[in-house]
Amino acid sequence: QVQLVESGGGLVQPGGSLRLSCTVSGFFFSAHYMSWYRQAPGKERELVAGVGSFGAAPNYADSVKGRFTISRDNANQTVYLQMNSLKPEDTAVYYCSAYSYTRYWGQGTQVTVSS
Repeated sequence: QVQLVESGGGLVQPGGSLRLSCTVSGFFFSAHYMSWYRQAPGKERELVAGVGSFGAAPNYADSVKGRFTISRDNANQTVYLQMNSLKPEDTAVYYCSAYSYTRYWGQGTQVTVSS
């Protein structure tokens, strides 16, 4: 059974940091491109960051470059998103996604940036 379980979301003040984690099971993690997406209320889901296996350079949305860092631990089948200098516009539900020939999604974790 395929599972992607996100954690680490929450409420943080502007300028703060959060670290999201996504631990997967049920498929060959190392063979999948791992990404984080987010969806704010009333907006479409958008790609935040993605990373392949075996040393591939990560990709970031322009809005998060220099603030967010995606990384993966193939041994523990986990992908992370370190989010620094958070802004209110980063408020959204964040989803973990895995893609090879099929795309899998996690259930999402809420991130709220507010004072």
